[in-house]
Amino acid sequence: MERERGGEGEGGREGGREGGRERERERERERERERERERERERERERERERERERERERERERGREQEHEQEANMNKRLKCEREREGGREGAKT
Repeated sequence: MERERGGEGEGGREGGREGGRERERERERERERERERERERERERERERERERERERERERERGREQEHEQEANMNKRLKCEREREGGREGAKT
């Protein structure tokens, strides 16, 4: 009887320790899942930062195109004015 109770006690303690280990393993798995979720959130934040950088580069390209068009328009106006002045001088000479 003593030995049986002792055996049960051992088994009971063993079961308690095993249950504690299992709960600890489950907590560790949950911590690992949480770390993975955090890594995924960080990857998503990085993707969003990259999309924002790309949008900014596109805005810069658009500003550059607008400046080029503006410069071209100004140059055409200058050339037109110069041609008109030259034409006016030639007309005055004859």
